[in-house]
Amino acid sequence: MPQQQSKSILLVGASRGLGEAMAHVFVARGWRVVGTVRNDSPNGLRELARDHPDQVGIERLDIIDPDQIAALGRRLAGSGFDMLFVNAGTANHDQSETIADTSTEEFVRVMVTNALGVMRAVEGLQGLVRADGVIGVMSSGQGSIANNEKGGHEVYRGSKAALNQYMRSYAARHAGDGRALALMAPGWIRTELGGPEAPFSVEETIPELVDTLIAQQGREGLRFIDRHGATVPW
Repeated sequence: MPQQQSKSILLVGASRGLGEAMAHVFVARGWRVVGTVRNDSPNGLRELARDHPDQVGIERLDIIDPDQIAALGRRLAGSGFDMLFVNAGTANHDQSETIADTSTEEFVRVMVTNALGVMRAVEGLQGLVRADGVIGVMSSGQGSIANNEKGGHEVYRGSKAALNQYMRSYAARHAGDGRALALMAPGWIRTELGGPEAPFSVEETIPELVDTLIAQQGREGLRFIDRHGATVPW
């Protein structure tokens, strides 16, 4: 009997934080992982690749550079991934700033990374995903307009709300193509981006997040969900 081929994921933004943690969990679940990093600096993904050379590959990519996205697509042509997940993202340096107080440069940096860059990666790499696969991006509960009752984190909130809207447009343009599309709201997690006051650890949350993403296989259409699979209000 031929050996069943393992599932595979192209994980964009996997050098640290949630992306690195996701890579570890996918490997533990038996998946093959191709993770992207922006530079050659030492990171946890490189250590994981050393420990699991048959399961982990590394590619260079900065999602704000369309030429790099196109080049990655050419390098991986014919790979046939079961999942593409774009985790890459950033936040403005002063989360207490209102939208009017934020500099133009800082606003552009966050929006280009969190919305434009992510969608360019989705659009540019979608052809690598199997027809019945999953395309997901890391959104945030702060991107929910309905749930915004306290304000704060305005630039970051806006970038994730924009991302959600662009994914809705993407889903409308690709209606009926068979793929599952996921906007993931992971919760407030203790990472460099989330900060030390976040109530949840990477260890307790990322296995749940990965299992929820895997469960999206075969569920055509777009969902905005949390790590437990519950729907997040738009």
